[in-house]
Amino acid sequence: MRIYVAPLQLHAGELAIRGDEHHYLGRVRRARVGDPVELIDGAGRRAAAHIVRISDIETIVDACEPEPVIELAPRVCALIPWIKGDRMDQCIEKLVEVGCDEVVIWPAARAVVQLAGDRLGTRVGKLRAAALAAARQCGRAAVPEVTAVASLGAAIANLSIAGARYVLDPASSARLALSEAPSHVTVASGPEGGLAPAELDALLAAGFASLGLGPRTLRAETAPVIAVALVRAATAT
Repeated sequence: MRIYVAPLQLHAGELAIRGDEHHYLGRVRRARVGDPVELIDGAGRRAAAHIVRISDIETIVDACEPEPVIELAPRVCALIPWIKGDRMDQCIEKLVEVGCDEVVIWPAARAVVQLAGDRLGTRVGKLRAAALAAARQCGRAAVPEVTAVASLGAAIANLSIAGARYVLDPASSARLALSEAPSHVTVASGPEGGLAPAELDALLAAGFASLGLGPRTLRAETAPVIAVALVRAATAT
């Protein structure tokens, strides 16, 4: 069983697990005293532990000394638009599973969904929870970052200078070809209606290379997942 704790709370010795993670242990996994647990802080550390006490409000575990878990290179970032309904959650979950390290959501001109204010903050919070659940399920020690920006320009400005950049373009016949493993890879994708010409021009001007994913039209939530999986396969050692 894998449980997330706050980075500053992960240490050797007894720890109290409360809230959703306590509920997950007791109600979902039916944990018992003596059961082994893996503690992960979401920032790249984990520790082996076992349950020593369970009450209505908390689970007490005894943890070994935490150890760092090295994430696989390169660091992969996905720039994705807002996608309608549950398909957005599914996209985040699958991006986490295939190895994306950072998700930046931007308001594409042709996206059906446009969020601002409190609705934006609430939605991002739910997507971060989805990323945490997906990281737990697939065994990742670090939970990928999920943020939303006000524009494509802001997303580009925040990117690492180093590394490779690709924009998914259905009209492109170019295939992924990495001559060497870069330190960072960024993949940008558009909404169901496609990137607006000005958006594609902005990405190309920022050093993004066009990348095609074959002859079939892929959904907005599918294309970035496949692209990240291809990057991970191409850079696996």
